[in-house]
Amino acid sequence: MSEGKRYISIWFFIGGLLLLYGVLILGAGVYGAYNPPAQPVVLSNLHAGIWWGGLLVVIGGIYCYHFYPGKQR
Repeated sequence: MSEGKRYISIWFFIGGLLLLYGVLILGAGVYGAYNPPAQPVVLSNLHAGIWWGGLLVVIGGIYCYHFYPGKQR
């Protein structure tokens, strides 16, 4: 790698996508928990959107922190 060029890891962008998708899924899951539909689906009491969205937020945050472009290794 030359002195003038700095590369950004693809894992930073993947972490950003996971974080974004996690926030969207978590938001939809929380909204669905407070405003349930008239005909709920089977196993809706498990709130999979909240769990899945929370997991994606945590994993995306870890990736963004670990692969942040300005971080020294």
